[in-house]
Amino acid sequence: MHRGTLAAYEQRGQLWAASHAVPVRRREAESFAAGVQEGALRLDLGCGTGRYLPFLGRPAVGLDVSRAMLSAAREQTPGSVLVEADIEWIPFGRHSFGGAWSSMTHLHLPRERLPLALWDLHRVLRVGAPFDLQLLVGDYEGTALAEDAIGGRYFAGWSAEQLADVVVGAGFDIVAGSLTVDGSDLRLRAVRARTLADTVGAGMRLLVCGVNPAIYSADVGVGYGRPGNRFWPAALRARIVTRDRDPLDALVGHGMGMTDFVKRATRTAAEVTTAEYRQGFGRVERLVRWLEPAAVCFVGLSGWRAAVDPRAAPGWQPDGIAGRPAYVMPSTSGLNARTPLDELVDHLRAAAAPG
Repeated sequence: MHRGTLAAYEQRGQLWAASHAVPVRRREAESFAAGVQEGALRLDLGCGTGRYLPFLGRPAVGLDVSRAMLSAAREQTPGSVLVEADIEWIPFGRHSFGGAWSSMTHLHLPRERLPLALWDLHRVLRVGAPFDLQLLVGDYEGTALAEDAIGGRYFAGWSAEQLADVVVGAGFDIVAGSLTVDGSDLRLRAVRARTLADTVGAGMRLLVCGVNPAIYSADVGVGYGRPGNRFWPAALRARIVTRDRDPLDALVGHGMGMTDFVKRATRTAAEVTTAEYRQGFGRVERLVRWLEPAAVCFVGLSGWRAAVDPRAAPGWQPDGIAGRPAYVMPSTSGLNARTPLDELVDHLRAAAAPG
Protein backbone atom coordinates (compact mmCIF):
# COMPACT_ATOMS: atom_id res chain seq x y z
CA MET A 1 0.00 0.00 0.00
CA HIS A 2 1.18 3.53 -0.77
CA ARG A 3 2.65 5.00 2.44
CA GLY A 4 0.93 8.35 2.11
CA THR A 5 -2.40 6.59 1.72
CA LEU A 6 -1.80 4.55 4.86
CA ALA A 7 -0.87 7.69 6.78
CA ALA A 8 -4.05 9.41 5.60
CA TYR A 9 -6.23 6.55 6.81
CA GLU A 10 -4.42 6.33 10.13
CA GLN A 11 -4.85 10.06 10.80
CA ARG A 12 -8.15 10.96 9.13
CA GLY A 13 -9.73 7.74 7.93
CA GLN A 14 -12.45 7.56 10.55
CA LEU A 15 -13.67 11.02 9.58
CA TRP A 16 -14.09 9.73 6.03
CA ALA A 17 -15.71 6.53 7.24
CA ALA A 18 -18.27 8.46 9.29
CA SER A 19 -19.64 9.96 6.07
CA HIS A 20 -19.46 6.63 4.22
CA ALA A 21 -21.07 4.33 6.77
CA VAL A 22 -23.97 3.27 4.57
CA PRO A 23 -23.14 0.10 2.58
CA VAL A 24 -24.36 1.44 -0.77
CA ARG A 25 -23.38 -1.82 -2.48
CA ARG A 26 -25.17 -4.04 0.00
CA ARG A 27 -27.17 -5.80 -2.73
CA GLU A 28 -23.99 -6.59 -4.69
CA ALA A 29 -22.29 -7.80 -1.53
CA GLU A 30 -25.15 -10.18 -0.80
CA SER A 31 -25.08 -11.39 -4.41
CA PHE A 32 -21.35 -12.04 -4.07
CA ALA A 33 -21.94 -13.95 -0.82
CA ALA A 34 -24.50 -16.18 -2.52
CA GLY A 35 -21.86 -17.20 -5.07
CA VAL A 36 -19.33 -18.40 -2.49
CA GLN A 37 -19.35 -22.10 -1.71
CA GLU A 38 -21.15 -22.75 1.58
CA GLY A 39 -18.73 -22.89 4.49
CA ALA A 40 -15.81 -21.44 2.52
CA LEU A 41 -13.88 -18.47 3.87
CA ARG A 42 -14.47 -15.20 2.11
CA LEU A 43 -12.01 -12.27 2.21
CA ASP A 44 -12.86 -8.57 2.44
CA LEU A 45 -9.78 -6.81 1.05
CA GLY A 46 -9.40 -3.33 2.53
CA CYS A 47 -12.36 -3.83 4.84
CA GLY A 48 -11.98 -0.39 6.46
CA THR A 49 -14.49 -0.03 9.27
CA GLY A 50 -16.23 -3.22 8.14
CA ARG A 51 -19.34 -1.77 6.53
CA TYR A 52 -19.63 -4.70 4.08
CA LEU A 53 -18.52 -7.53 6.38
CA PRO A 54 -22.04 -8.32 7.68
CA PHE A 55 -23.27 -8.91 4.11
CA LEU A 56 -20.48 -11.09 2.71
CA GLY A 57 -21.65 -14.26 4.44
CA ARG A 58 -19.85 -16.38 7.00
CA PRO A 59 -17.14 -17.25 7.69
CA ALA A 60 -15.41 -14.03 6.62
CA VAL A 61 -12.06 -12.35 7.22
CA GLY A 62 -11.61 -8.60 7.06
CA LEU A 63 -8.13 -7.47 5.99
CA ASP A 64 -6.81 -3.92 6.20
CA VAL A 65 -3.39 -2.32 6.57
CA SER A 66 -4.66 0.54 8.76
CA ARG A 67 -4.78 -0.09 12.51
CA ALA A 68 -7.11 2.87 12.97
CA MET A 69 -9.63 1.46 10.52
CA LEU A 70 -9.41 -2.02 12.04
CA SER A 71 -9.98 -0.55 15.49
CA ALA A 72 -13.19 1.02 14.25
CA ALA A 73 -14.17 -2.24 12.55
CA ARG A 74 -13.80 -4.13 15.83
CA GLU A 75 -16.27 -1.73 17.45
CA GLN A 76 -18.76 -1.76 14.58
CA THR A 77 -18.64 -5.47 13.73
CA PRO A 78 -18.10 -7.28 17.04
CA GLY A 79 -16.88 -10.83 16.63
CA SER A 80 -15.50 -10.33 13.15
CA VAL A 81 -12.16 -11.90 12.27
CA LEU A 82 -9.86 -9.01 11.35
CA VAL A 83 -6.27 -9.13 10.10
CA GLU A 84 -3.78 -6.30 9.78
CA ALA A 85 -2.04 -6.86 6.45
CA ASP A 86 -1.31 -5.32 3.07
CA ILE A 87 -3.34 -6.32 0.01
CA GLU A 88 -0.05 -6.72 -1.87
CA TRP A 89 1.20 -9.44 0.54
CA ILE A 90 -1.72 -11.52 1.76
CA PRO A 91 -0.60 -13.63 4.77
CA PHE A 92 -2.50 -16.82 3.96
CA GLY A 93 -1.65 -20.05 2.20
CA ARG A 94 -2.67 -21.28 -1.24
CA HIS A 95 -6.35 -21.92 -1.79
CA SER A 96 -7.36 -20.58 1.63
CA PHE A 97 -10.42 -18.64 0.46
CA GLY A 98 -13.59 -19.36 -1.46
CA GLY A 99 -14.15 -15.74 -2.52
CA ALA A 100 -12.76 -12.20 -2.34
CA TRP A 101 -14.44 -8.79 -2.20
CA SER A 102 -12.55 -5.57 -3.01
CA SER A 103 -14.59 -2.37 -2.92
CA MET A 104 -12.52 0.73 -3.70
CA THR A 105 -9.32 -0.76 -2.28
CA HIS A 106 -7.03 -1.75 -5.16
CA LEU A 107 -7.44 1.75 -6.61
CA HIS A 108 -4.86 2.86 -4.03
CA LEU A 109 -2.11 0.90 -5.82
CA PRO A 110 -0.01 2.30 -8.65
CA ARG A 111 -1.21 0.65 -11.87
CA GLU A 112 2.07 -1.18 -12.44
CA ARG A 113 1.72 -2.91 -9.04
CA LEU A 114 -1.81 -4.23 -9.53
CA PRO A 115 -0.79 -7.35 -11.53
CA LEU A 116 1.42 -8.68 -8.73
CA ALA A 117 -1.21 -7.89 -6.08
CA LEU A 118 -3.73 -9.91 -8.09
CA TRP A 119 -1.16 -12.70 -8.51
CA ASP A 120 -1.08 -12.96 -4.70
CA LEU A 121 -4.87 -12.93 -4.54
CA HIS A 122 -5.03 -15.68 -7.17
CA ARG A 123 -2.65 -17.69 -4.99
CA VAL A 124 -4.91 -17.63 -1.92
CA LEU A 125 -8.19 -18.27 -3.76
CA ARG A 126 -9.60 -21.67 -4.64
CA VAL A 127 -10.35 -22.55 -8.25
CA GLY A 128 -13.84 -21.29 -9.03
CA ALA A 129 -13.86 -18.65 -6.27
CA PRO A 130 -15.71 -15.42 -7.16
CA PHE A 131 -13.86 -12.11 -7.04
CA ASP A 132 -15.73 -8.80 -6.95
CA LEU A 133 -13.65 -5.73 -7.80
CA GLN A 134 -14.55 -2.04 -7.79
CA LEU A 135 -12.09 0.65 -8.89
CA LEU A 136 -11.95 4.19 -10.23
CA VAL A 137 -12.46 4.72 -13.96
CA GLY A 138 -10.25 7.21 -15.80
CA ASP A 139 -6.64 8.01 -16.53
CA TYR A 140 -5.74 9.84 -13.31
CA GLU A 141 -2.88 8.51 -11.18
CA GLY A 142 -1.36 10.30 -8.20
CA THR A 143 -2.00 11.83 -4.76
CA ALA A 144 -3.79 15.05 -5.65
CA LEU A 145 -7.22 13.87 -6.77
CA ALA A 146 -9.62 16.78 -6.34
CA GLU A 147 -12.38 14.51 -5.07
CA ASP A 148 -10.23 13.04 -2.28
CA ALA A 149 -12.24 13.87 0.82
CA ILE A 150 -9.40 13.33 3.32
CA GLY A 151 -6.37 14.27 1.21
CA GLY A 152 -3.04 12.59 0.54
CA ARG A 153 -4.36 9.28 -0.74
CA TYR A 154 -2.98 7.66 -3.88
CA PHE A 155 -5.51 6.90 -6.61
CA ALA A 156 -5.14 5.11 -9.91
CA GLY A 157 -7.91 5.12 -12.49
CA TRP A 158 -8.35 2.45 -15.12
CA SER A 159 -9.98 1.98 -18.48
CA ALA A 160 -12.23 -1.05 -18.81
CA GLU A 161 -10.00 -2.51 -21.53
CA GLN A 162 -6.76 -2.27 -19.57
CA LEU A 163 -8.33 -3.57 -16.37
CA ALA A 164 -9.75 -6.55 -18.27
CA ASP A 165 -6.27 -7.37 -19.61
CA VAL A 166 -4.74 -7.25 -16.13
CA VAL A 167 -7.49 -9.35 -14.53
CA VAL A 168 -7.32 -11.99 -17.27
CA GLY A 169 -3.53 -11.99 -17.03
CA ALA A 170 -3.87 -12.53 -13.29
CA GLY A 171 -5.67 -15.81 -13.91
CA PHE A 172 -9.33 -14.82 -13.65
CA ASP A 173 -12.25 -15.35 -16.01
CA ILE A 174 -14.42 -12.23 -16.15
CA VAL A 175 -18.13 -12.96 -15.84
CA ALA A 176 -19.86 -11.94 -19.06
CA GLY A 177 -21.57 -8.56 -18.78
CA SER A 178 -20.14 -7.79 -15.35
CA LEU A 179 -17.50 -5.26 -16.47
CA THR A 180 -19.44 -2.01 -16.15
CA VAL A 181 -18.92 1.71 -15.62
CA ASP A 182 -21.19 3.49 -13.15
CA GLY A 183 -20.31 7.15 -12.94
CA SER A 184 -16.71 7.24 -11.71
CA ASP A 185 -16.75 3.57 -10.69
CA LEU A 186 -15.47 0.60 -12.69
CA ARG A 187 -16.77 -2.78 -11.55
CA LEU A 188 -16.43 -6.41 -12.50
CA ARG A 189 -17.11 -9.90 -11.20
CA ALA A 190 -14.59 -12.62 -12.04
CA VAL A 191 -13.86 -16.24 -11.16
CA ARG A 192 -10.49 -17.65 -10.17
CA ALA A 193 -9.52 -19.90 -13.07
CA ARG A 194 -7.47 -23.10 -13.05
CA THR A 195 -4.49 -21.42 -14.64
CA LEU A 196 -1.37 -19.41 -13.83
CA ALA A 197 -1.31 -15.74 -12.90
CA ASP A 198 1.19 -13.40 -14.53
CA THR A 199 4.16 -12.25 -12.50
CA VAL A 200 4.87 -8.91 -14.15
CA GLY A 201 5.73 -5.37 -13.15
CA ALA A 202 7.80 -2.31 -13.93
CA GLY A 203 11.52 -2.56 -14.72
CA MET A 204 11.56 -6.08 -16.15
CA ARG A 205 14.80 -6.91 -17.94
CA LEU A 206 13.18 -9.97 -19.48
CA LEU A 207 9.56 -11.03 -19.91
CA VAL A 208 9.20 -14.77 -20.56
CA CYS A 209 6.09 -15.73 -22.50
CA GLY A 210 5.03 -19.36 -22.66
CA VAL A 211 2.51 -20.97 -24.99
CA ASN A 212 -0.08 -21.74 -22.30
CA PRO A 213 0.01 -23.33 -18.84
CA ALA A 214 0.04 -27.08 -18.46
CA ILE A 215 -2.62 -28.33 -16.04
CA TYR A 216 0.14 -29.61 -13.75
CA SER A 217 1.78 -26.15 -13.66
CA ALA A 218 -1.58 -24.45 -13.04
CA ASP A 219 -2.24 -26.74 -10.09
CA VAL A 220 1.16 -26.19 -8.44
CA GLY A 221 1.16 -22.46 -9.24
CA VAL A 222 4.49 -22.38 -11.07
CA GLY A 223 5.08 -22.06 -14.79
CA TYR A 224 7.13 -24.91 -16.26
CA GLY A 225 6.58 -26.61 -12.92
CA ARG A 226 6.67 -30.26 -14.00
CA PRO A 227 9.96 -31.91 -12.92
CA GLY A 228 10.73 -32.99 -16.49
CA ASN A 229 10.47 -29.47 -17.89
CA ARG A 230 13.90 -27.93 -18.41
CA PHE A 231 13.03 -24.23 -18.24
CA TRP A 232 14.14 -23.70 -14.63
CA PRO A 233 17.33 -25.81 -14.93
CA ALA A 234 18.22 -23.80 -18.04
CA ALA A 235 17.36 -20.47 -16.38
CA LEU A 236 19.52 -21.35 -13.37
CA ARG A 237 22.47 -22.30 -15.57
CA ALA A 238 21.98 -19.15 -17.65
CA ARG A 239 22.09 -17.19 -14.36
CA ILE A 240 18.95 -15.23 -15.04
CA VAL A 241 17.46 -16.61 -11.80
CA THR A 242 18.97 -18.02 -8.62
CA ARG A 243 16.03 -19.95 -7.12
CA ASP A 244 14.39 -22.97 -8.71
CA ARG A 245 10.69 -22.72 -9.58
CA ASP A 246 10.17 -19.41 -7.80
CA PRO A 247 8.48 -16.91 -10.15
CA LEU A 248 8.08 -14.27 -7.44
CA ASP A 249 11.80 -14.24 -6.65
CA ALA A 250 12.53 -14.26 -10.39
CA LEU A 251 10.53 -11.04 -10.79
CA VAL A 252 11.38 -9.19 -7.58
CA GLY A 253 15.00 -10.31 -7.33
CA HIS A 254 16.03 -10.62 -10.97
CA GLY A 255 13.57 -8.68 -13.12
CA MET A 256 12.30 -11.75 -14.98
CA GLY A 257 8.55 -11.64 -15.50
CA MET A 258 6.35 -14.47 -16.74
CA THR A 259 3.16 -14.66 -18.79
CA ASP A 260 1.58 -16.85 -21.48
CA PHE A 261 0.08 -16.42 -24.94
CA VAL A 262 -3.07 -18.22 -23.80
CA LYS A 263 -4.25 -18.44 -20.20
CA ARG A 264 -6.35 -21.59 -20.62
CA ALA A 265 -4.53 -24.56 -19.11
CA THR A 266 -4.39 -27.76 -21.16
CA ARG A 267 -2.64 -31.11 -21.05
CA THR A 268 -0.69 -30.31 -24.22
CA ALA A 269 -0.13 -27.17 -26.30
CA ALA A 270 -1.69 -28.98 -29.26
CA GLU A 271 -5.11 -28.28 -27.71
CA VAL A 272 -4.70 -24.50 -28.19
CA THR A 273 -6.37 -23.05 -31.30
CA THR A 274 -4.93 -20.53 -33.73
CA ALA A 275 -7.70 -18.10 -32.78
CA GLU A 276 -6.67 -18.34 -29.12
CA TYR A 277 -3.03 -17.67 -30.02
CA ARG A 278 -3.95 -14.57 -31.99
CA GLN A 279 -6.24 -13.22 -29.30
CA GLY A 280 -3.62 -13.93 -26.66
CA PHE A 281 -0.91 -12.23 -28.66
CA GLY A 282 -2.97 -9.04 -28.60
CA ARG A 283 -3.06 -9.10 -24.80
CA VAL A 284 0.69 -9.79 -24.56
CA GLU A 285 1.40 -7.02 -27.04
CA ARG A 286 -0.60 -4.53 -24.96
CA LEU A 287 1.18 -5.75 -21.81
CA VAL A 288 4.57 -5.16 -23.41
CA ARG A 289 3.58 -1.72 -24.67
CA TRP A 290 2.47 -0.80 -21.14
CA LEU A 291 5.30 -2.18 -18.98
CA GLU A 292 8.14 -1.95 -21.56
CA PRO A 293 10.39 -4.87 -20.59
CA ALA A 294 13.91 -4.72 -21.98
CA ALA A 295 13.16 -7.84 -24.05
CA VAL A 296 10.56 -10.57 -24.46
CA CYS A 297 11.44 -14.25 -24.81
CA PHE A 298 8.79 -16.55 -26.32
CA VAL A 299 9.36 -20.12 -25.14
CA GLY A 300 8.12 -22.54 -27.78
CA LEU A 301 7.79 -21.68 -31.44
CA SER A 302 4.17 -22.73 -31.87
CA GLY A 303 2.60 -19.60 -30.38
CA TRP A 304 4.71 -17.13 -32.34
CA ARG A 305 4.29 -19.10 -35.56
CA ALA A 306 0.52 -19.31 -35.13
CA ALA A 307 0.02 -15.64 -34.23
CA VAL A 308 2.82 -13.78 -36.02
CA ASP A 309 5.09 -15.59 -38.49
CA PRO A 310 4.50 -19.23 -39.57
CA ARG A 311 8.11 -19.46 -40.83
CA ALA A 312 9.80 -17.99 -37.76
CA ALA A 313 13.11 -19.57 -36.73
CA PRO A 314 14.64 -19.48 -33.24
CA GLY A 315 16.41 -16.23 -32.40
CA TRP A 316 15.66 -12.52 -32.52
CA GLN A 317 12.59 -11.63 -34.57
CA PRO A 318 12.95 -8.77 -37.05
CA ASP A 319 9.85 -6.79 -36.03
CA GLY A 320 9.97 -7.39 -32.28
CA ILE A 321 6.78 -6.78 -30.29
CA ALA A 322 5.28 -3.41 -29.35
CA GLY A 323 8.63 -1.71 -29.95
CA ARG A 324 10.63 -4.12 -27.78
CA PRO A 325 13.06 -6.87 -28.91
CA ALA A 326 11.46 -10.31 -29.24
CA TYR A 327 13.33 -13.60 -29.06
CA VAL A 328 11.82 -16.99 -29.93
CA MET A 329 13.32 -20.21 -28.59
CA PRO A 330 12.44 -23.92 -28.68
CA SER A 331 10.12 -25.49 -26.13
CA THR A 332 11.72 -26.52 -22.83
CA SER A 333 9.28 -29.40 -22.41
CA GLY A 334 10.75 -32.81 -21.78
CA LEU A 335 8.87 -33.92 -24.91
CA ASN A 336 11.26 -31.75 -26.95
CA ALA A 337 14.22 -34.07 -26.35
CA ARG A 338 15.89 -33.13 -29.63
CA THR A 339 16.89 -29.76 -28.14
CA PRO A 340 19.64 -30.36 -25.55
CA LEU A 341 19.77 -28.47 -22.26
CA ASP A 342 22.95 -26.62 -23.26
CA GLU A 343 21.16 -25.19 -26.28
CA LEU A 344 18.24 -24.02 -24.14
CA VAL A 345 20.72 -22.32 -21.79
CA ASP A 346 22.30 -20.50 -24.73
CA HIS A 347 18.91 -19.30 -25.94
CA LEU A 348 17.97 -17.88 -22.53
CA ARG A 349 21.35 -16.16 -22.19
CA ALA A 350 20.88 -14.55 -25.59
CA ALA A 351 17.34 -13.41 -24.81
CA ALA A 352 18.45 -11.87 -21.51
CA ALA A 353 21.12 -9.77 -23.23
CA PRO A 354 19.44 -7.96 -26.13
CA GLY A 355 21.96 -6.23 -28.34
